[in-house]
Amino acid sequence: MEEYLVVDGYNVIYAWPELDKLKEVSLEQARNRLVDIMINFAALSGKYVVVVFDAHQVKQAVEHSEMVNGVEVIYTAEGETADSLIEKLVKELSVRGTVHVATYDWAEQRMILGRGAYRLTPRELREQVQRLEKESRRHYGRGKPADAYLENRLAKEVRSILEKWRRKKE
Repeated sequence: MEEYLVVDGYNVIYAWPELDKLKEVSLEQARNRLVDIMINFAALSGKYVVVVFDAHQVKQAVEHSEMVNGVEVIYTAEGETADSLIEKLVKELSVRGTVHVATYDWAEQRMILGRGAYRLTPRELREQVQRLEKESRRHYGRGKPADAYLENRLAKEVRSILEKWRRKKE
């Protein structure tokens, strides 16, 4: 069964201290940083991630989506809120698998729970992201792949004996 994560983009940007601070410099940089974080999260977690950005107050905004390194990024149309788009996504995706929605919006949380999805606060999402990053550093940060070879972990004496046996067979 497929697992999906739908992220209310601006909700998370305003909730995460590092992104909230970055948005003061540039909202576009904060959006890009969130998408980058979600790309890593999707790769490490195996979840299909959709990030929704609200453009309902942007004049003549047209809904569009793009795939950015495996993460779907959707910008709503003028007059459409992220909440309404997230509701549609939850309805579509919940038939295909388990859906989690990251948002602080209480009304949105109630709606997604009613549609069979699970809520995730931005704080909980941040904790998951940090935990996965820590695990990946521990797992993948072990050095070169050759460092994990058995022969590199054997005592010199044992390696020498095995090497002599190997040369006799040739």
